[in-house]
Amino acid sequence: MRAILQRVSRACVRVDEKIVGSIGTGVVLLLGVKSGDTEEEGHRLARKCVNLRIFENEEGKFDYSLLELGGDVLVVSQFTLYGDCRKGRRPSFTDAASPEVAEKLYTSFVRDLRNYGLRVETGIFAARMEVEIINDGPVTLIVDSEKTVNG
Repeated sequence: MRAILQRVSRACVRVDEKIVGSIGTGVVLLLGVKSGDTEEEGHRLARKCVNLRIFENEEGKFDYSLLELGGDVLVVSQFTLYGDCRKGRRPSFTDAASPEVAEKLYTSFVRDLRNYGLRVETGIFAARMEVEIINDGPVTLIVDSEKTVNG
């Protein structure tokens, strides 16, 4: 699994011009699921994401995690995170999990985040969405379950 984390002051996601998820201070988390990913990888990735210290203290240093801040999370499924652009002009998505597998792992991941007591909003899986993000910093990080050692 791969997550793109963007620290935000606010964000929302729309489907058919209707807001389906909206947050204040926190993180927008774009989640891609790779073929072969497991629920255990999702648990580890969720733990890593909520504990990353990406919010600043009074001195401007990254010192607080999403859990410590009590921030919101907006999770948006995004299979394009596994787009392979090495050959040709059109990305290949053969590394992305099938929609059935990806939705199951996406749902499990969202449940994991909620189990931490965070307010979690989502888009609609496999829908065409418009995501409005007010990136704070800007702070944008890539977290990959294959490279995550400690959650």
